[in-house]
Amino acid sequence: FGTSDRVSAVKMRKVYKLLNEMNVDFDFDGEMQGDAALNEHIRLEDMPSSHLKGAANLLILPTLDAANIAFNLLKTATNSASIGPILLGANKPVHILTPSATARRVVNMTALAVTEAQDLENEK
Repeated sequence: FGTSDRVSAVKMRKVYKLLNEMNVDFDFDGEMQGDAALNEHIRLEDMPSSHLKGAANLLILPTLDAANIAFNLLKTATNSASIGPILLGANKPVHILTPSATARRVVNMTALAVTEAQDLENEK
């Protein structure tokens, strides 16, 4: 919420501004710590003016390192299966698999890439 002028915090403020300008159809808020994003009680204690409800279901992180750390911590802490990471904005379906990818992740990402490729073909 603007308490730091570090490069990563400034980047997050730029994201907030872009989302406002894009008129996205989902709720979002400014930069905050991960625990506040995922825990409504902590968020309301620290930032009572936040209008978000519940836990965030989308995290935008300032660097690839931060994203990788958060992704792997959340995946491990929640014992979840991952379907990503997913690369958005490419002309063709492209997805990245890390060396730790399980067979299940390879199958999931293959299914996603095939579905996206079919969608692209159907658009022609």
